Order: sequence, then C-alpha cells, then structure tokens
Amino acid sequence: MATRLVDPTTLRIIHYPHPTLRRPAKTVKRVDEDLVTVVRRMFDLMYAADGLGLAANQVNLPVRLFIVNLKAITKEDKEMVFINPVISRPKGHEEGSEGCLSFPDLYAPVNRAKQIHIQAFTLDGNEINGEMDGFFARVIQHETDHLDGIVFPDRMLPEARLAIRDDLEAFECEFRNDRRAGVIPDTQTIEHELLRWENRYC
Repeated sequence: MATRLVDPTTLRIIHYPHPTLRRPAKTVKRVDEDLVTVVRRMFDLMYAADGLGLAANQVNLPVRLFIVNLKAITKEDKEMVFINPVISRPKGHEEGSEGCLSFPDLYAPVNRAKQIHIQAFTLDGNEINGEMDGFFARVIQHETDHLDGIVFPDRMLPEARLAIRDDLEAFECEFRNDRRAGVIPDTQTIEHELLRWENRYC
C-alpha cells in the first residue's frame, strides 16, 4: 500500500503570494482512496471559508483538479469535481466582481468569457463535456486559471489592479512575516513536497 503523502487534516488554504499559487498543476493520471479523502477535505475547507470553488493549488497540492458547489448562488446542493479540465470555444465577454479564498476579503472586477466549453473528468472517471455560461462559466474559468498558475488580479485591467495595490502589498507583507516565523517553509522544501505528489499522481 502506498504511503499517505499528507494528512488531510493538515491541509490549509494558502494565501497569495505563496509560490504554489504560481506553479502550474500537472495532469492527474491516477485516483486513489487518499486523493478522494483529500478532495473531501477540500470541500470542508471551502465551506468553512464560505467559498464556491477551490483548486488543488490553493491547498498546496500540484494536481490538476478543482471543486465547485454553487449552492450559495443556485440553492442547489451539488458538489462537483473537475479533474484535468480543458476550456475551449470561449464566446462573448462579461465583467463581473470576483473574490478568491487565497485573497481573503478582496473583491474586484474581472472580464471573462460569457460562455465556454468545458471538458473534464469526475473522481469516478466519468466525462464532463458541455457548454457552460453565466456565473458557472466564470467560476470554472477562475479555478482553471489557478491550475495554470494564474490568479485573478492577473486578469484585471491595469487601473483596477492599481486600485488593489495596497491590498496585494498587505498579503505580501503577511507572507514574509509568516516565512520569518517559520509558519511557511522555504521554497525548496515546498518544491520537494510537490514533486512527491507529482511522482505519485502525475
């Protein structure tokens, strides 16, 4: 039996500018019981933070998957897992306010495609293949960006990004303080742990 790489109870949502948020995730090639347990923990963390979506990068894991539950918007309790998502055929443009669990309490306007085609797989290996629009399409684009090492301020217009400059600097200051206090490991240690995950699942 493979050794568990992480105790799911130790998973935490990481905040900007943690280096894993900038590291593109690798394609998932296997799913096992431990990964299913990690996904369950991701849902728990997302709900505790009042989120609608959460990418693996945001809990310091390098695998290409994210979770979504839009119940706060649609009132329908529907948990969804997207593994190896691929977005194509974007149509239209629409600006909307976005937030992110890796940028607590920060909201800003982002321009996204109004409609997209998404192809992905569930934990059970079933294919997700179809058109998404509106808010759901926005969430999928936001979370897929995470898997590519892109955070939502990267998608903002220069003047909008300038308006949140102080907020970003505050996150950066907090990160440096946590590093000095030993709360966040050095980048080499983080990279070593991510490579262990890639060797098992990618």
